[in-house]
Amino acid sequence: MLVAVGSFALLDTLLKLLAQHYPPFQVGAMRGAASLPFLALPALLTGNAHVLRPRRWQWHVMRGLMMVFVMATFIYALRVLSLADTYAIFLSAPLIVTALSVPLLKEHVGWRRWTAIAVGMCGVLVMLRPSGTGLLTMGAVAALAAAVGYALNVISLRVLTRTETSASITLWQMVVMVLVMGGIATFQWVPIRLEHWGWIAAIGAVGALATRMLTEAFRAAPASLVAPFEYTALPWGVLLDWVIWNALPSARVLWGGGLVIASGLFLIWRERQVYRQDKALSSPAAG
Repeated sequence: MLVAVGSFALLDTLLKLLAQHYPPFQVGAMRGAASLPFLALPALLTGNAHVLRPRRWQWHVMRGLMMVFVMATFIYALRVLSLADTYAIFLSAPLIVTALSVPLLKEHVGWRRWTAIAVGMCGVLVMLRPSGTGLLTMGAVAALAAAVGYALNVISLRVLTRTETSASITLWQMVVMVLVMGGIATFQWVPIRLEHWGWIAAIGAVGALATRMLTEAFRAAPASLVAPFEYTALPWGVLLDWVIWNALPSARVLWGGGLVIASGLFLIWRERQVYRQDKALSSPAAG
């Protein structure tokens, strides 16, 4: 998960750069198309094409459509907000994943973790400033919408990994995303400038690595444990904003983001405590 988050931070930096020159749906289509060779060729060249075969194609289509929504809203947020501000709001996604893991995945979340989720969402409200002294911007709303869509996507990923290979999950999500976003983007397609092809190639390689690592992370551990590690994205966002755009987040974003990160760290600690208790109860000595 740590490798996935670092890769996504680099990927999002490239997407933000491209979003200054192209419409969001075109950027999303280019992002997906650039990843397809890196996702399909390894299996095809090694004679393992069978790992790409989907078993529950309806779920692949559903996840692809959700990814279209996430990519469109997230790229728009990147276009109008700084990387750190977008991340600070988008990082509410792990809180939403943990909350949704109860009704959708039947995972147990105790009152302490519910409290942490509530505190983290208060941090999101601090950053959004929904009051008379500060209006919600479209970029902030887009980032929060992307977080909700991403949380639902992660929940479906946890279900899909029970029957599908990692290669098929990552490939077919991208195929659906490219077809839908590419189809929409044709109505306002902007010719790709020669100097941007290197960015697009880098997006393909980094995006394929990030998506594969994310899939493996949620295959290997419960969603409520893996998701909080996404909070390491905020330091990446601050660093990249400073290095590339010479920008630093406001005090409001730092305070709100701090609450979100603190909540995530508590979720990690509490999950370990619960795991140890369950393991002790299920051991032969306990019986």
